[in-house]
Amino acid sequence: MKLREETAADIPLIRALITRAFAPMPFSSQTEAAIVDALRDRGKLSVSLIAEDEGNVVGHVAFSPVAIDGADLGWYGLGPIAVAPEWQGQGIGRALMDAGLALGARGCVLLGDPAFYSRFGFQADAKLTLPGVPAEYFQAATFSGDTPSGEVTYDEGFSAS
Repeated sequence: MKLREETAADIPLIRALITRAFAPMPFSSQTEAAIVDALRDRGKLSVSLIAEDEGNVVGHVAFSPVAIDGADLGWYGLGPIAVAPEWQGQGIGRALMDAGLALGARGCVLLGDPAFYSRFGFQADAKLTLPGVPAEYFQAATFSGDTPSGEVTYDEGFSAS
């Protein structure tokens, strides 16, 4: 398996992978592929990495900029992240996350299961808020400097459907 940046030829494969990976998830809005497409179209897909095995796309992660109290502080939002169902549990998601997070963000936020993401260094932080979601599911990891405080805003591409 190798990790690499997406190419234009990968876009339909990424869309299909994301759709398939999120189909059985009860928490999913089934808009994850549309979100990635919208971020890409808006020029807000800061990092888009795929995991590839023998020419098959088996994983994908997206990172996009977030604003904190309206300012760009060099923080990313992680997600969506998708691994083909038959490849889950083999460390592909972790490898994608680690590779993406190593690309220079000052910090990263995500919305997800605390029990899962805590093993990657993410935790709820009262200094950062995302209105309308339970605080324990909105998590952050700081990589450089102090954790800022304020309300986090994702790009409008996240409202795609």
